[in-house]
Amino acid sequence: MSMTSSRPYMVRAVYEWVSDNDCTPYILVNAEMEGVQVPEQYIQDGQIILNISSSAVVGLNISNDYLTFKGRFGGVAQSISVPVAAVLGIYARENGQGMLFDSEDPPPPMPPSPGGDDGTPPRPKLKVVK
Repeated sequence: MSMTSSRPYMVRAVYEWVSDNDCTPYILVNAEMEGVQVPEQYIQDGQIILNISSSAVVGLNISNDYLTFKGRFGGVAQSISVPVAAVLGIYARENGQGMLFDSEDPPPPMPPSPGGDDGTPPRPKLKVVK
């Protein structure tokens, strides 16, 4: 069974945790990923750091596919849109606590299950480690 990415759920959870602790949530974004709409003059080394605190942005929405909001850059209001897969991390500005994510490469296919021909699931193979 294929499951959806856990990344948007983790981004929402860490955002809430950082905010609840009166810290400033920042996201690190892969600005080179397709679909990223951010002010290009603030991109450094293919990445951009964005303050997504409630005092810095308007209309923050973290869906399972995109993170969107309106923010001001150099005094100019801009609409920001970031695929959740482009979020490399979310953390508190004040202390760096948060979460970094692996690149969103698809996982390798699972090897065929060595289950019994009668449809029973395979038994786990455990080994005693001393």
